[in-house]
Amino acid sequence: MSLRNAKVGLVFSAFGFALAAQKQPAANESSTVVWKQPVGAPEQFAGTAACENCHVVEGLQHAKTPHANNPPNAIGAGCESCHGPGKAHIDGMDAAQGNDARIEAARRLIFAFNASPKENSGRCLNCHRSSQDQQQFDRSEHHFNGVACNSCHSAHLVEAAETPNPPRTLLPGAHFFTPPSRTEEQRWLTSSLLKKSQPDLCYTCHAVVQSQFTLPSHHRVNEGLMKCSDCHSPHGTRNQPMLKKTSWEGCINCHIEKRGPFLFEHAAVKVEGCAACHSPHGTVSRMLLLRREGRFLCLQCHVNPQAPNVPHGRLGFTTRAECVRCHVSVHGSNHSEFLLD
Repeated sequence: MSLRNAKVGLVFSAFGFALAAQKQPAANESSTVVWKQPVGAPEQFAGTAACENCHVVEGLQHAKTPHANNPPNAIGAGCESCHGPGKAHIDGMDAAQGNDARIEAARRLIFAFNASPKENSGRCLNCHRSSQDQQQFDRSEHHFNGVACNSCHSAHLVEAAETPNPPRTLLPGAHFFTPPSRTEEQRWLTSSLLKKSQPDLCYTCHAVVQSQFTLPSHHRVNEGLMKCSDCHSPHGTRNQPMLKKTSWEGCINCHIEKRGPFLFEHAAVKVEGCAACHSPHGTVSRMLLLRREGRFLCLQCHVNPQAPNVPHGRLGFTTRAECVRCHVSVHGSNHSEFLLD
């Protein structure tokens, strides 16, 4: 076989491996976000056109987003949906006449998302609270750690207009699965108005997780085949740690062959979930296992020689070889209660 054919075969093998774990089809979810008119008398609003006289780039960027689909003739639509009534701000800027003190005073007459994280998020949640995806935000870890909506999202990404293709560091693994190049504005508009693409945005805070994804055995996040939001909901859930689904249910979206139901279940899977044995972000061990040797992983639970779940003696086979040589169906079996087949 020539070197060229070997390379082609390697590429197809890699993509075949990536497609081997197919996701379950998800139900279509319609958006339940409902626009709400901001608080204020009609005479306090100036309209989007007045804002765009000064904020030209912001206006152009805003017009490309779903936020521009607010009721066109409604009072308080457009820029003032998020920033609040703007007439006092505009009048103050016109009357400032270049006076720095007056300009600063006029800037304080409009909400510029420089307040506390709770206030900043409150502006977004005025409309997004009715959405099933965001209604748990008040109980999320991001909320409790001072992460606001505008920490990750940008309603008008001015940087996209100024630098269409900003330089970025491409991790080594991503060279094998490089996605089609897109401008920064295209990326922003098609990824929920995120300031950066995943996982770069998540890595700005989660540096430990970033290091785990560089370990030899890891999920293909750095390669672009997965995203953090495939497993986690950044807006909060009732699960730990902000998983979209409980325990093992999130894993079987891709690993369908482990779903079951099995006649004989492995209790650890149903009680603690896949994380009882696997580290989802990455490990130095094969198959994302928490221990380098599988037998030591099994002995974390099957440790007492007198217990019903440890049929082997302390000096028996279990201390010298791998458990999975016999107990091959570690995720569940339809034939053996001891997971032998």
